[in-house]
Amino acid sequence: MQLVFPEIDEAECLRTLQDIVRIKSYSQTQGEIDVTNHVAAVMKTMGIDGGVYPFDDGARQNAIGRWKGSGGGKTLLFNGHMDTNPVGEGWTVDPWGGIVKDDDCIYGIGVSNMKSGCAAYLCAVQTLLKAGWKLKGDVILTFVVGELQGGPGTVAAIEQGHCDADYFVNCEPSDVRAITMHAESEIFEIALTGVTRHMSKREEATDVILAASDLVPRLTKLTFPNAPSPVHASINRCHVGVIRAGLGKEMAEWRPPQSPIRRHQGAARIAPGQTGADVRTALTAASHGMPSFEVSRESRIVRSLNASYEAVRGVPQPTGAIKPICFYGSDAGHLYRKLGMEGIVCGPGGKFNTMPDERVELKDYYDCIRIFVRLIVDICGVGEVPDDQRRR
Repeated sequence: MQLVFPEIDEAECLRTLQDIVRIKSYSQTQGEIDVTNHVAAVMKTMGIDGGVYPFDDGARQNAIGRWKGSGGGKTLLFNGHMDTNPVGEGWTVDPWGGIVKDDDCIYGIGVSNMKSGCAAYLCAVQTLLKAGWKLKGDVILTFVVGELQGGPGTVAAIEQGHCDADYFVNCEPSDVRAITMHAESEIFEIALTGVTRHMSKREEATDVILAASDLVPRLTKLTFPNAPSPVHASINRCHVGVIRAGLGKEMAEWRPPQSPIRRHQGAARIAPGQTGADVRTALTAASHGMPSFEVSRESRIVRSLNASYEAVRGVPQPTGAIKPICFYGSDAGHLYRKLGMEGIVCGPGGKFNTMPDERVELKDYYDCIRIFVRLIVDICGVGEVPDDQRRR
């Protein structure tokens, strides 16, 4: 017997995504509550068990639902964050308009990072439910917040017991490529202390700005020891993102010729098998960020996703530690590190991620839904299928 998968309703899937994009959900604002309440309400209308689950003393919340199967199948978890970065300069369209332009892209802040991925797995489940399919295994839908602060939403979902699955898909924007490894994020700070002299005697001073001018390029080229393989080493990266100098520990800026103290803040990227200790051997200070993630290309979840992609697009799916996505930090790291769960990172968007006029190609969004429909059926197993969707 061959299954005939239900067609997705593209117009309805677009409306679902537009409704989510039109909710202003800046990270750590009331918008997080609004968007998770909205998604929880949508799941309720679909008949999915779940709701909103507060954390951080009730200040924040996730929306989580479970489509329960009849038993005897594997459980598949989908994970994505609903909070967004603030809007920067350079936008030419309404960031919350959810408009579709002639280039067949949908525009909006957070549409790539990562509301389109969240909408894709919501619509995949909705497609199967409306077509009358029933599964053996469960599908868990997690719509979290806080990934932009290191993932407290997913950590809360894990600690609250909502992530009891066999496999996961984290839908960070990958241009629908299968990402089997990404880096860990380690945040560091380096403090330089110089020697202050009046500008007339600067030859006697130690100028931290000049010292930093030499240090920053070396940090940019830095890699870290103990990488288990060349692939792991390839996802090492270090970058300085904040530089400040001033007079005294208060870093007074009103006396610019004299800047004896300077701080650098940045992030490093390390591979599975490397640790924060390896970063600290090359940097003077570091603090823990988001965990790294990896999965074997032979894992069932990877092979199933690859097969689903090829069934939809007719070509093999790009798979591996693919740049630049391998430099991401994502909640996949928490699911991998805390639960030991096998999973994959794959979602629509990425090409126009986190930039003015952020957008996602609709073809990628729709194809991702079709891929997730097939992935769900393969991983969870079929319970009941309408007669008109069986081909003998």
